[in-house]
Amino acid sequence: MPAQLRERHWRITRVWADGGYTGQLVDFARSVLRIALTVVNRSDDTTGFVVLPKRWLAEHTFAWLMHSRRLARDHETRTDSAEAMIRWSMSMVMSRRIARRRH
Repeated sequence: MPAQLRERHWRITRVWADGGYTGQLVDFARSVLRIALTVVNRSDDTTGFVVLPKRWLAEHTFAWLMHSRRLARDHETRTDSAEAMIRWSMSMVMSRRIARRRH
């Protein structure tokens, strides 16, 4: 399975992860998948809301996806239909951004 995953997604070389993804996953990503996994941690001395550089990108992307009502709840039972809905939703986001730039 890891060999098939690496063969299919060979362009992915770096992945950013939340502080919960530490330990064995970092070693697995480096040794088996040959991916640099960077864990984005929040510093201990901060209080309140703090924007973390790479994590903000993922959280903002999920927020865009949640604008699609069908993705706001877990209606999909098959992974291929769920993936299709995510692709559809992101294509809507991207096409709106392109349309705004032209005006």
